[in-house]
Amino acid sequence: MKPWDEHNRALVRNVHPPDWVNPEPVRRYNVVVVGAGTAGLVTAAAAAGLGAKVALVERELMGGDCLNVGCVPSKALLGAARAYARARDAVEFGVALPGPPTVDFAAVMERMRRIRAHISSNDSASRFRKLGVDVFLGEARFGSRDSIEVDGKQLRFRRAVIATGARASAPAIPGLAEVGYLTNETVFSLTSLPRRLAVIGAGPIGCELAQAFARFGSEVHLLEALDRILSREDRDAAERVAEALMRDGVRIACGRNILRVERHGADKLLQLDCDGERSEVRVDEILVGVGRLPNVEGLNLEGAGVECDAASGVTVDDRLRTTNRRIFAAGDVCSPYKFTHNSDFQARIVVQNALFFGRAKASALTIPWVTYTDPELAHVGLYEHEARERGIAVRTFVQEFGEVDRAILDGETEGFVRIHVREGSDEIVGATIVAANAGEMISEVTLAMVGRLGLATIARAIHPYPTRSEAIRKIGDAYNRTRLTPRVRSLFERWFRWTR
Repeated sequence: MKPWDEHNRALVRNVHPPDWVNPEPVRRYNVVVVGAGTAGLVTAAAAAGLGAKVALVERELMGGDCLNVGCVPSKALLGAARAYARARDAVEFGVALPGPPTVDFAAVMERMRRIRAHISSNDSASRFRKLGVDVFLGEARFGSRDSIEVDGKQLRFRRAVIATGARASAPAIPGLAEVGYLTNETVFSLTSLPRRLAVIGAGPIGCELAQAFARFGSEVHLLEALDRILSREDRDAAERVAEALMRDGVRIACGRNILRVERHGADKLLQLDCDGERSEVRVDEILVGVGRLPNVEGLNLEGAGVECDAASGVTVDDRLRTTNRRIFAAGDVCSPYKFTHNSDFQARIVVQNALFFGRAKASALTIPWVTYTDPELAHVGLYEHEARERGIAVRTFVQEFGEVDRAILDGETEGFVRIHVREGSDEIVGATIVAANAGEMISEVTLAMVGRLGLATIARAIHPYPTRSEAIRKIGDAYNRTRLTPRVRSLFERWFRWTR
């Protein structure tokens, strides 16, 4: 943890206390959880709260990626970048500032560290000890099919949960390792703003941080091997985000193959190729955001009879059981959906299935996700092409925010809501939202899908005026208008003639 200031010292005191003494193991645990990220913490807290005897093992920092190098620090930075953008654009609202706003990057990072340290008490070793969990800090290794070794002690278990998460991966680009690069695990240790920054990978992490650093004042080059950013998302949705990034000064270069990286004095030089056309980018720092790899090394999984793959992680069935029926897994170590909220709900499935012979299935989860750029891009369910591939005929409704009063009033009209329903019904099968607060809005659609509430029900729900969520209600109204077929209209006209 750098810099070693009061905030990071407070963080470490909470999530990996230097003076921590591991407890003496009991004869046998109901469940031993390996990894104290989101999946592990939720599993341990829930199981202990139900009365189970629980051991929790963590080799690094409790709280995992989300607290230490993921959601918490990144959203603190994005919040600061958004505050700058609002001040920069205040003149559009008739608000005059004495001069152009400036960014104190050191203060931005200090605020992030202070907030992270404050939040870390929720994930602290002492809190979990108070919850009745035996917390062990150290390397975990399976000693057999029903035991784990840590700090020279053996923890026997009836059930175990592997929740070791994932780590940043890096592409095999010649010279990259030698020149050096940042990942989400190291970028939050910066104390000075890079004057020039190359971001490799235009997925969610790359796009979020590229926009933030551009707003802070860096010259940012966002490099992507594919032909567009956010390749998983609908093309037009990704294009809305790309336009916003470019307005903030991000230089987007898609379809670029990075041939090699070299150091030229103080510069880091990236040599690029695009269909045989060579170019180069000189920067001070390189940030890699191209994906994540599961943490499966050093656990002796083979000794426990647990199958795994270095790329996809621990092998689990739909009930999150591994190939050893005593052992379950949850979160990034076994799931393609590497989101904190997915880890949370997979942990709930594990508690049901591991401790109570439950039959809950991971495939039953309806998982939304958000790219926290400005505007945000949120999605849940199926994309139209996925529905088509599954043989599901859909009808699509779109509401542009340029026709929503609150968005017009707030000067944020660049987005839209798109909802797909099963043809012939109002059953929602998927949705995409591009908006300043898309991450908040997507939950209404997710709730409707989980509760099997269709667009007709959404149309009946009164939405406060003026709000952006009216866009979703407007789509419900649009669906209702499709029910007024020519035949129905003809019947209505006869009725009205008869009743005049």
